[in-house]
Amino acid sequence: MKRAIVGFHKDEKEDWVADLECGHLQHVRHNPPWQIREWVTTEVGRHNKLGYLLNCKECDKKL
Repeated sequence: MKRAIVGFHKDEKEDWVADLECGHLQHVRHNPPWQIREWVTTEVGRHNKLGYLLNCKECDKKL
């Protein structure tokens, strides 16, 4: 189920985590070559992704 990003924070390993509107969390790592998410490395990049829809696997489990 698609859910909007409402914020970001870092976890205990200093990896970026997206806070979703449903209250669930999703890692948004920039870990080339497996995950290319350069936007997460800057404040402007993260700000520009607020409202962006990610698939929430936790919400999908509740269907």
